[in-house]
Amino acid sequence: MYDKILLCYDGSREGRLALREGAQLAQITGAGVVLLAVVETVAGNALAQGADASVLAHQQADFKTILDEGHHRLAAMGLVPEIRMEVGEPVGKITSVAAETGADLVVVGHHQQGLWTRWMSRSVAAGLSDALGCSLLLAQKVVKESELSTKAEQV
Repeated sequence: MYDKILLCYDGSREGRLALREGAQLAQITGAGVVLLAVVETVAGNALAQGADASVLAHQQADFKTILDEGHHRLAAMGLVPEIRMEVGEPVGKITSVAAETGADLVVVGHHQQGLWTRWMSRSVAAGLSDALGCSLLLAQKVVKESELSTKAEQV
């Protein structure tokens, strides 16, 4: 079914749900896992506001901590992920990492947005659905621990 799953992780509640759901799919299908965090930068705005390289370094340190947390969660589930951190625009970076790694499924957390927010800005999920050359899972479901052991026994 899936050979390589790209798990996009930002440390948020929705990101944790996506990580868990994607990890469970990897367990069930035997797929390899790539754990990705994208440090989003708005270089033009940062330069205009006089920000320096220390801002980017601080963001990268924060995302390193987030990746370490995600790696720990995946290892606790028996998975050995490839770890990636990219800097830039999320849709473009996720799309390029999916292509580079041969991912056939990308899993992202879904952040609920109101109608106004959705109208004002294009979501990452919408951008990914147009750009990816593979399947996309928007994880929203809370999966119980008992479901994991039952599904794993069925495989």
